[in-house]
Amino acid sequence: MGTTLNAKELIAKRYGKEGTKEREGFRESAFSYYFGEIIKNRRKELHLTQEGLAEKVGRKRPYISRIENGEDIRLSNFALIANALGLTIELKTE
Repeated sequence: MGTTLNAKELIAKRYGKEGTKEREGFRESAFSYYFGEIIKNRRKELHLTQEGLAEKVGRKRPYISRIENGEDIRLSNFALIANALGLTIELKTE
């Protein structure tokens, strides 16, 4: 049988230790993907097209598509889109 790795070990093996450039790049990409999925799923729940959402926030459809596909998004645009989709953003201290 093969060796079993937990998720942290697997990520470290693939993308390097925490704090490395490669690991930070992976983390940023993962967050962008995660936010894109939240936006896409909520848009679909509301039966909105990408075009419809784009019109609500004053952007073009390709911009919405890029965000849903994991492109990094500015916080100000994320707030606009979240508001248009009836989502809230909450910041907490640790």
